[in-house]
Amino acid sequence: MVKTQNRTAILLAAYNGKQWINEQIESIFQQINIDVHIFISVDLSTDGTYEWCKSLEKEHENVIVLDYGKKFGGAAKNFFRLIRDVNFSSFDYIAFADQDDIWFSDKLRYGISQMKKHRAEAYSANVIAFWEEGREKLIDKAQPQREFDYLFEAAGPGCTYIFTNKAANLIKYYLNQFPELNDFILHDWLSYAILRHNQYKWFIDPVPKMKYRQHENNQIGANASLIGKLHRIQTILSGQAFDYVAMLINVLKIDALNISSRIGVLKLAVKANQLRRRKIDQIFAFIALIIYAIKGPEK
Repeated sequence: MVKTQNRTAILLAAYNGKQWINEQIESIFQQINIDVHIFISVDLSTDGTYEWCKSLEKEHENVIVLDYGKKFGGAAKNFFRLIRDVNFSSFDYIAFADQDDIWFSDKLRYGISQMKKHRAEAYSANVIAFWEEGREKLIDKAQPQREFDYLFEAAGPGCTYIFTNKAANLIKYYLNQFPELNDFILHDWLSYAILRHNQYKWFIDPVPKMKYRQHENNQIGANASLIGKLHRIQTILSGQAFDYVAMLINVLKIDALNISSRIGVLKLAVKANQLRRRKIDQIFAFIALIIYAIKGPEK
């Protein structure tokens, strides 16, 4: 008797990606022992990405291109559209995909096997960042999870994420129930926050099963350079990131935390070792919170 394959919906957000998308989709088609169905949402593009995806849809029954013509303006809103609009009812698992990466042929099979082994509702993993000139670098996001890390970071690159049907539908519920979340800055961060807060087990795998393309058009890249790291720190210190932290605290109803007052921010700074997974990021979080407490909230 042939074992039933895991039926998996791939949510792929695209924008001006014709240069790379074929290689990404071919790597998805080559997934071993997984019944994949690819749902593509194309942000308003100028390079023929939509037309290319529509021609692919005509050739493959397991490719569905969503209605086109809206300007999302960023990957997060495009992914939120996919989560809201795709019907997950017939799928066992749901996974995110970027338009420009390359998956190993056992990415989904291995990830799902690890979810079953660890009894996890959600999964993410390390990746191998690569550049066109041939340079590669392991991006390690598999440090031990902390109590409130989900308020300050994602579980790694969203293109590694796999969810059970139940977990994906919880994210869908929040996006429909709380419209303000559709303006959240990062889809991977929000997904991680929703599931972790609701006590869904999330496994972060140290084993990379994909190559994470780096190029000048990356909206969110590997942050491997000093300039990338400094830009990330500047974003945190600008206070913008804290607006999203406040949104999470409010929507998720985390009554024990408060960043609307200086005292609340200082109390959170004391918990800095529970806010990020890497030690160096815990230090950055502490510094950022102290600075924010000094010049940020007015109450």
